[in-house]
Amino acid sequence: MKPPARLSLFVVALAALFGVAFAIGSASGLDLTPAPTPTHEAEGGHGDGATDDDATGTGHDDAETGHDDGGSHGNGSHGGELPAGVVVSADGYTLSDLAVPQAAGERGAITFRILGPDGHAVTDYETQHEKDLHLVVVSQDTTEFFHEHPVMAADGTWSVDWTWPRAGSYRVYADVLPAGAEQGLTLAQDVTVPGDVVVEALPEESRVAEVDGYTVSLAGDLTTSGGVVTLSVAHDGADVTDLDPYLGAYGHLVAIRVGDLAYLHVHPEGEVGTVPAGPDIEFSVAAPSPGTYRLFLDFSHGGEVRTAAFTVVVGAHEH
Repeated sequence: MKPPARLSLFVVALAALFGVAFAIGSASGLDLTPAPTPTHEAEGGHGDGATDDDATGTGHDDAETGHDDGGSHGNGSHGGELPAGVVVSADGYTLSDLAVPQAAGERGAITFRILGPDGHAVTDYETQHEKDLHLVVVSQDTTEFFHEHPVMAADGTWSVDWTWPRAGSYRVYADVLPAGAEQGLTLAQDVTVPGDVVVEALPEESRVAEVDGYTVSLAGDLTTSGGVVTLSVAHDGADVTDLDPYLGAYGHLVAIRVGDLAYLHVHPEGEVGTVPAGPDIEFSVAAPSPGTYRLFLDFSHGGEVRTAAFTVVVGAHEH
């Protein structure tokens, strides 16, 4: 079994950019001050966390994300470094030129580029789980979750058809491994979709999720000491034992920490063909700290991908 995938503790960072201070997140109280870089604010401002530039601009933040561990993407780094999913730039790579539809319900596209250390768009990537780039979008209240796979043009511009479901703040994550990079990266920007914003209440903690007639049950505890959590899939009361392979696995688990929206993409124990195709999907994972987390399980059955969502609370006095 692989060692637990760990998302490192989030660190508060105050960045002085032309005299405008903003909070990247809150956990430890450690101050980090990146080098100033020209930026401009998006209309309507940003949600907590990831970026210091607008939905169509470019930001630069020299804080690094961490090393991959135990088959995960976007694993947070150790020590005083920032976790994955909270910076627009890492290791010389930048999520740039992000453009999105400007209103809820408006059909359009998400487009962006990944710039390399030389300032040019990256066009060569290492494939991770059958795709060169995984795009994840999460609303600030964590009730909206999307996992998509854009197409890259010859000039390095990625694009995917897109319609925002409702107004509000969202974080856009690009999960990639550029060719020649030392490690996988999760770069992120916040965008604001104008309109009448309704913030949904955080769903209560639950061990069972229902989606399209499927029941997904969570067994095992997400803890700071690590361990195995098992997601079991049933349909109409019967165990599902013929899950489809999806991106080289029988399931993919994304963990988002409520508040700072730090990110971890975890892959299951065992390879397709070496473990049963359901009903159980096992993941080795550990929480970096006590708090509330949202877990999103992508699984495919009958040729259709579905997502089961859970709210999990990690206790403050674990042993």
